[in-house]
Amino acid sequence: MTRKARAPRAEKTATLSRPPTSAPAALAGPALARLEVRNLATIRELELDFAGGLSVFTGETGAGKSIIVDALGLLLGSRANTDLIRTGENDLLVTGFWNEEVGLSSADQTSGDQRSASRRLATQGRGVARLDGEVVSVRELQEWAQTRLTIHWQHSAVSLLGPANQRALLDRGLPDHSAAYTHAYREWQEARARLERLRTGERERARQLDLLTFQAREIAEVAPLPGEEEPLQAELNRLANLETIAQSAAGALTLISDGDENALGFLGEAVRALNASARYDEASAALQQELRAALDSLQAVSGELRAVAEDGAADPEELARVEGRLGALGKLRTKYGPTLEDVLEFQAGVEEELRVLTRDEQDAGTLDADVEALLEELRRVGAALDSARRERAAPLAAELVAVIRELGMPHARLEFQLSPLSEPALYGLSDVTIQFTANPGEDLAPLSDVASGGELSRVMLAISTVLGADTPAVVFDEVDAGIGGGAALAVAEQLYRLARSRQVMVVTHLAQIAARADHHFKVEKAVEAGRTVSRVRPLSPDERLEEIARMLGGNTSEAALGHARELMTGVPQR
Repeated sequence: MTRKARAPRAEKTATLSRPPTSAPAALAGPALARLEVRNLATIRELELDFAGGLSVFTGETGAGKSIIVDALGLLLGSRANTDLIRTGENDLLVTGFWNEEVGLSSADQTSGDQRSASRRLATQGRGVARLDGEVVSVRELQEWAQTRLTIHWQHSAVSLLGPANQRALLDRGLPDHSAAYTHAYREWQEARARLERLRTGERERARQLDLLTFQAREIAEVAPLPGEEEPLQAELNRLANLETIAQSAAGALTLISDGDENALGFLGEAVRALNASARYDEASAALQQELRAALDSLQAVSGELRAVAEDGAADPEELARVEGRLGALGKLRTKYGPTLEDVLEFQAGVEEELRVLTRDEQDAGTLDADVEALLEELRRVGAALDSARRERAAPLAAELVAVIRELGMPHARLEFQLSPLSEPALYGLSDVTIQFTANPGEDLAPLSDVASGGELSRVMLAISTVLGADTPAVVFDEVDAGIGGGAALAVAEQLYRLARSRQVMVVTHLAQIAARADHHFKVEKAVEAGRTVSRVRPLSPDERLEEIARMLGGNTSEAALGHARELMTGVPQR
């Protein structure tokens, strides 16, 4: 979503008008066209309109020159620090307006339109980020702004001492190789982590496997069957009471057949008593037949009772078998029950856990092979990355050296050194370090060991010149730290050249850099109603001359003004 370019608001206290249009006609327009700040540190309210080319911000120490950089940093997603809110205020607001047609591809251009980005911080509640007035996350704001603006902070040069930053310089031109290696490394690490987790739990898994195997074997040896306890218990009761059963059978047998007067005898007599009537009476014959059937049935019962009565002692082996079976089932119920059904359910669970543990052992073997295969692939991709790094290192170093030598170090040498690692790392198979020397006859050594603060600043500027074309606007916060004299002139010239192709803004304390600016802003501090207020205003040509004279000698004497004029025009003053 785009917004039409807005007209500047009416001038307020500490409000800026447009800077003098001293930029050469060949300069492109500004990518960052306007900055509005409210309640940031000592700034109450500020509006800045920018032009293309090289813009510098100067002022006395403590005037608040870097507050402008802090404001832009908020648009780049820097950490929300409520300490930046002006004392006594509830919030701060920073808004930037970008000309979309400057420095972007034709697909992104929207002629005549501006895009806006803002960041609000509050003492209470959450902050708010917006793009073209629409609320977005800080991450979205950051991703958008980082394609349009780069800030080299005051201590960015020091960051060059870190191996990660030195390596990143070389890898910026190798996105495909770096991405392929990172992907391969993460796959290898994930597989290693899975294998390590399996191995770390190997002792516990072995203990669990032993326990489960024992439990499974213990249950399998008994081989319990569903519902078998009830009939076994009945059989045990029978075997335990065989003597009583035999005695009862013998008593019944006495009454049925063995006694002097018994049921079989009485039934036989009853059958015979009906012989006479059965010849003449069908009903009597039928009754006699039923009595004979009862006699036959009772005789059969008598035989069975006799067998029971004669079996008065239990088979010891059978009794032991039944008791043993019930004891084994009872033991299982005690350990894995309480019911036999619970035991059978526990058995099924144990068998499933054993299958899982066995599969884990098989997985560990497979995973070990996978880790080796992934490591082999990682080494292949890493070797390709190192090869690409070496191929890129020489021409990149040559470009950097060419610029560094223009910055007042004519004998400087620089190389990227790759040192193999003992084990693959997230960033590759080798460490990358910048080897540097600024002096003739000296051996190359790590940049972190040999470069002074001023040399680091110039190396940083060279890197920005060679690799800094990613965004149409670049901000340097005191890139001139630690330099002066001829080196300062060389840095000023390089910044000027850089500003021919993109918008460059510099916070500086060096007159040499200020003298090369297309636009000059001065940051001043004042006290109003007992409160400190920082103001920023564009300087006219005469004001520029006085400011540069002050930066040179702390005064505006004729000598200082002459020196300043010489710096600005490049013509020696008599």
